[in-house]
Amino acid sequence: QVQLVESGGGLVQPGGSLRLSCIASGSTFSIYAMGWYRQAPTKQRELVAVVQGDGATKYADSVKGRFTISRDKATNTLSLEMNSLKPEDTAVYICNAQVGPPSYLMAYWGEGTLVNVSS
Repeated sequence: QVQLVESGGGLVQPGGSLRLSCIASGSTFSIYAMGWYRQAPTKQRELVAVVQGDGATKYADSVKGRFTISRDKATNTLSLEMNSLKPEDTAVYICNAQVGPPSYLMAYWGEGTLVNVSS
């Protein structure tokens, strides 16, 4: 079992910045990959960024060049640095962990943290 707790969301003006954090606890040694997803009202959940098991990162096209994902295995923390925020970035941002061997991964989710980009 892995528990994920996000923090760092809030209200920010367009063009501003926020840094989200996700702290993992429990069987963190078995985490293979971690990522951030987001879900806006009336829209489906979408991938924002992910750190793969080999350390490679992947970003949604809509956030490339503006967001940076990082994972600190020593502190079991996943971060998302968000710059040049736009109103369309408004959503609940949800931390995800893929747990287990690569051939049999299970997904764990946090409760999410709300990011509201508005003037």
